[in-house]
Amino acid sequence: MFKKKNLLYLCSVEMQAYCKILVYHVIFLLSMLLMVFRVSLLKDINKTQTCNIIGSGIFISPKGVLEHSGSVGLALVVWVLGGGIAALGSLCYAELGVTIPKSGGDYSYVTEIFGGLVGFLLLWSAVLIMYPTTLAVIALTFSNYVLQPAFPNCVPPYMATRMLSATLFLTWVNCSSVRLATRIQDIFTVGKLLALGLIIAVGLLQIYKGNYEGLTPQIAFEFYKTPSVGQIALAFLQASFAFSGWNFLNYVTEEVVDPRRNLPRAIYISIPLVTFVYTLTNIAYFSSMSPEELLSSNAVAVTFGEKLLGMFSTIMPISVALSTFGGINGYLFTSSRLCFSGAREGHLPSLLAMIHCKSCTPIPALLVCCTATIVIMCIGETHNLINYVSFINYLSYGVTIAGLLYYRWKKPNLYRPIKVSLLVPVCYLLFWALLLGFSLHSEPVVCGVGLVIMLTGVPVYFLGVHWKDKPKCIYDFIEWATYLGQRVFFVVFPHIDPTETATPTEWTDKSSITSKASGPV
Repeated sequence: MFKKKNLLYLCSVEMQAYCKILVYHVIFLLSMLLMVFRVSLLKDINKTQTCNIIGSGIFISPKGVLEHSGSVGLALVVWVLGGGIAALGSLCYAELGVTIPKSGGDYSYVTEIFGGLVGFLLLWSAVLIMYPTTLAVIALTFSNYVLQPAFPNCVPPYMATRMLSATLFLTWVNCSSVRLATRIQDIFTVGKLLALGLIIAVGLLQIYKGNYEGLTPQIAFEFYKTPSVGQIALAFLQASFAFSGWNFLNYVTEEVVDPRRNLPRAIYISIPLVTFVYTLTNIAYFSSMSPEELLSSNAVAVTFGEKLLGMFSTIMPISVALSTFGGINGYLFTSSRLCFSGAREGHLPSLLAMIHCKSCTPIPALLVCCTATIVIMCIGETHNLINYVSFINYLSYGVTIAGLLYYRWKKPNLYRPIKVSLLVPVCYLLFWALLLGFSLHSEPVVCGVGLVIMLTGVPVYFLGVHWKDKPKCIYDFIEWATYLGQRVFFVVFPHIDPTETATPTEWTDKSSITSKASGPV
């Protein structure tokens, strides 16, 4: 008996020591997060982009991942593998970012590699599906977390969640001042880190006290339902929503300082760090909540706070609301840059490339994004919207990374400051094909609607972009509408410095350099 007590005491001491080490690592990593957000990889405008590395999706997706995976253990595996897949995609995008150094991300790369039609379809789906749907999900999460304390035992009213979504207010902020929008992003990032830090710290404290029965392999991998392959694919789509900011750096490649050095560095630091934080957050949830409690919750972090924080539980909905508020602001800011890139290429109306004559904000682009977000918010439910947008996101990622392979075959002598192993894009594309195939089989309506909307861009492209010899009356109408928009919104084309639009020296073909240098034969 004495030996048994000693053995139990030793195990307890070892577990406590292990938990202390984990707590120290978490404190260190969270402090590193604050440093990462302030590293001057970009000019001032990129502050808004880097704040989206850890997005608001971590407060939204855990319920969907658990629901589709069927067990706590498999849900944690999905989170870890989701980070690995994001890392593979990021490495491919790093090569594209320095090989084709243009802002605009996926859209710019696909347009350069495959031509106008494929690039336009990607832009069409981003403007109508990706950004508005992501904004709708984050806005609904914001209103749910704000309203949940007032409706603890039921779902908040439909109209209340839509009216309190903050989309209109933040659109006004972004239309009024770029500086105010970036200040909001900097300030509200604190809420994001506070919420995550609090969840992880309290969860590790629970483990330290011995409340980790649900995380033992025997219980964690006990399936409350047996998931199909299609359900596991949907679990990955839910997790990918939380990782969806990994390619934001490529939208501002032209502003990146020394991209050859800083793009890989940002990937190597941010993706493992984010994966670790997301996994610890889910471990914290499962240390104190049963799968049934988590699945029945409309706001997981609020339920977690109510169960463990007592009188301080109001900190949690406030922190998550601050985080999602900043997330809405960040996505509005980024979407306007994509519209500007599309209008610059001639794929969108020129009015969307104009900025206010005094505040220098892209008012028409912001209003288009806000309108599409409100429409989607009124017709969709959060978790279906996540499947919907994640499917289209993965589709665009796969097309872009397939473009990397095609570009290597098409231009083998092109100078590539970063060149990843072929195994990286091939592994990503294999996973991509399986994920999309099984997701489409499991949710044909939700995923199919996105495909249909994307394909509606084909006639729009041929009528609006490819068809050059339109009747004069159409050109007159476009000119009148553009002029009217300029007068209503007080917008003009931005002044472009010729030195900023010069083609970078890296974006050249070695064979062409050699032929020019050698002169005529």
